[in-house]
Amino acid sequence: MRRAQQRVLASRPYSDAARTMLGELSQQRTDPATVHPLLRPRPERRAAYVVFTSDRGLAGALNGNVLRRATEDILIQEAEPEVITVGRKGQDFFTRRGRRLAATFTGLAERADYQDVIPLARVIMDAYVSESVDAVRIVYPRFISTLSQQPTVMRLLPVAPLEEYGTALEFIIEPSPEEILAALLPRYVEVQLYQALLESVASEHSARMVAMRNATENAQDLVQELTLTYNKARQAAITKEISEISGAAEALAATR
Repeated sequence: MRRAQQRVLASRPYSDAARTMLGELSQQRTDPATVHPLLRPRPERRAAYVVFTSDRGLAGALNGNVLRRATEDILIQEAEPEVITVGRKGQDFFTRRGRRLAATFTGLAERADYQDVIPLARVIMDAYVSESVDAVRIVYPRFISTLSQQPTVMRLLPVAPLEEYGTALEFIIEPSPEEILAALLPRYVEVQLYQALLESVASEHSARMVAMRNATENAQDLVQELTLTYNKARQAAITKEISEISGAAEALAATR
């Protein structure tokens, strides 16, 4: 748990800086015709949701909260969205409800390696470039602390306007904003997905530790209650046996 928390906190500044830099670069395009396909906004007719959950249970309400948040957002969409799951719990949840999954990935949390999210990123980028979806959102548990994990919905594509991150800076870029964006955008998608995976892993370990601690404490309380009940019943049985023996001895003495 501690190692997962250290990884997510160490990578979060890099993820935020990449998002800010991409927003600044996207404002300095010189030719509208050269806009990268991943930056082209269009009317949102159909969206895609990437839902991060754990592969295993015993994590308290973590998965339930994430799936509830994803379902609430999906239900308000006019068109049926595509759903991509990362984690077995999310896969089972949507499959049981008869929803067809565009893709599903399991076992990523075992190592939480950057290379593992590259196939996921390719599926998402191909869907957006081919215009089969008009927006991509990721739903994941954001790690706040060991005791707190917040279900979060973040728009991944198209890239959010710079106004959400601050004022654009004026600076000279070489070779050109278009060339840098072409190299940076795929990397940006991968980084954001990797960050969401790290957030999910840290949240899972933290939630499971708290859940197991609560279960242990509840079990200990139950053992104490049952032990007390057992001792009372045992004491009552012993007292009853002693009374029966004493009564029999007195009755035997009286007959003599």
